[in-house]
Amino acid sequence: MSQDKPVQASEVSQFALLRQRRFAPYFITQLFGAFNDNVYKNALIALIAFNVITTDSADDGLLINLAAGLFILPFFLFSALSGQIADKYEKATLIRYIKVAEIIIMICGVTALVLQSMPLLLAVLFLMGTQSAFFGPVKYGILPQHLHETELTAGNGLVELGTFLAILAGTIAGTQLMSSADGVFPVSVVLLVVAVVGYLASRRIPHAPASAPDLQIQFNPLTETTRLIRHTAGQRVIFQSILAISWFWLLGATYLAQFPVYARDVLGGSVDVFTALLATFSIGIASGSVLCERLSHGRVEIGLVPFGAMGLTVFGLDLVFATPDAPLGVDLSMLQFLVAAGAWRVLLDVFLIGLFGGFYIVPLYALIQKTSAPETLSRAIACNNILNALFMVFSALFALLLLAAGASLAQLFLALSLVNALVALYIFRQVPEFFMRFLIWLLIHTLYRVRKQGMENIPDTGALIVVANHVSFVDALILGGCIRRPVRFVMYYKIYNLPIMNFIFRTAKAIPIAGRSEDPALYEAAFTQMNEALSAGDVLCIFPEGQITADGEMNEFRPGILRVLEQSPVPVVPVALQGLWGSLFSRKGGPAFFKMPRRVFARIGLNVGSALPAETVTLETLHEQVHSLRGCRR
Repeated sequence: MSQDKPVQASEVSQFALLRQRRFAPYFITQLFGAFNDNVYKNALIALIAFNVITTDSADDGLLINLAAGLFILPFFLFSALSGQIADKYEKATLIRYIKVAEIIIMICGVTALVLQSMPLLLAVLFLMGTQSAFFGPVKYGILPQHLHETELTAGNGLVELGTFLAILAGTIAGTQLMSSADGVFPVSVVLLVVAVVGYLASRRIPHAPASAPDLQIQFNPLTETTRLIRHTAGQRVIFQSILAISWFWLLGATYLAQFPVYARDVLGGSVDVFTALLATFSIGIASGSVLCERLSHGRVEIGLVPFGAMGLTVFGLDLVFATPDAPLGVDLSMLQFLVAAGAWRVLLDVFLIGLFGGFYIVPLYALIQKTSAPETLSRAIACNNILNALFMVFSALFALLLLAAGASLAQLFLALSLVNALVALYIFRQVPEFFMRFLIWLLIHTLYRVRKQGMENIPDTGALIVVANHVSFVDALILGGCIRRPVRFVMYYKIYNLPIMNFIFRTAKAIPIAGRSEDPALYEAAFTQMNEALSAGDVLCIFPEGQITADGEMNEFRPGILRVLEQSPVPVVPVALQGLWGSLFSRKGGPAFFKMPRRVFARIGLNVGSALPAETVTLETLHEQVHSLRGCRR
């Protein structure tokens, strides 16, 4: 299989990546690694929670939370070092070394299982966490080297899909095999075989050059961890994204750690019910991760993050209300549980928590990969792993403290959901881009269904001007939601200052403009900002009519764009909006906003023409191009 070249996301389906060498061997490698982790972890949990073998401790909940803490502790201890190594050295080779280490660790794990020594089992769990800590920065750092920017959401969605399907399969294998009559032997075989297969797959991963080969490795964990966090904190969007991801893993780790006892003591189930909860949660996250690509249309759509956060709160609260006051039975089998009153509501809530978790987390990983400089990306991922580890340690402490204080699991889940709402509000206040993109995403996925043509005419890089007809007050939102690149809009200052809309426009760095006679200073400042945006390589969108149409027909184009092109001779891309005349946000049938929308999911069009060289642009040519693209649909 030859190494394939990155292509535009619109050219292939998301799953086509699984047939390409630049992604498939990597996907198989990380899939088998995640599977092995979960076979071992869940076999250990089955030993503790369901007394498959005798332990020295009567406190199952304490041992389960201790196991969770031991697995994530190495992420805090070694992530700073692993991030440096991932940036300094070629990543495909690093992955192979890490997979060799996995084989050695699995041999130790098999030994611990045969001896049935709980201290040794926990020590191997710590080693597995160490191996995962070194794999994390390489795992996410290698993706931008093999995928196009428009494929990052698709790639990360598949990674999360594979990870949580591996969690599902590993959970079933670990719990079911260990609960069998002679569980140690089949679990041991699976651990060793999967480790070897993962290593063989890693040998097919294409070369990924070092991002920072001259980097000097520093080994002091405390000093380097502090330095890494401080450096990453200086990059606001990246750091806030990391905090958001870390919060999700605190929430997710708390749910996962409590599921064994929740299944046994609260629901009254057997090991099969515990497996069902983990499987449902995993399928939910896998489904949400894959759906991100369809909902984002090939772009890094951070508008899905607030959507995911809302779902996590709503269905977390419903899980509290769905939790029975008394166990549904004693040691219920899967079938007995499914026919019990209220069981399906519990499973649905667990699934939807996972689903919205996928919506929440995939865009954040893609945003970090897109925003970080290539030479520091692995260290940004390492910082993410450090904070993930800290937050998951906090999750274990948080759960232990609440449970020790006498709280029920339902009360623990209630606290999680309420705190999630507060954390989401804080993050979105700190990074308003998230909420702005959510409002845009909501607009073009509820009131409108956008049919797009010619999007390939907007290049992925380089300065250019997009010129469009002006039909409604949401034209900028429609364009900004459909064009994959960030767009700087030029808009009449009175529209720019509209309540609520002003938040969106300010966050998107729109450029307000007034008529020369209205406000000469603002008029001149707008042209200065336009040329600065083009000098920085941005996409600038201008509505040359200068006003929203009052009758549905296009007005004459004003000469302001020619002045911009005199100083910044960049390509001009004509765009036409169709079907917005008569909408809630247009002036047909009365003032905008003061009439009922025609219908939800109304079909509108966005037609993009070929770029025009700056020297060929005239007002008549532009008007004719946009008018032709618009056709008869206003």
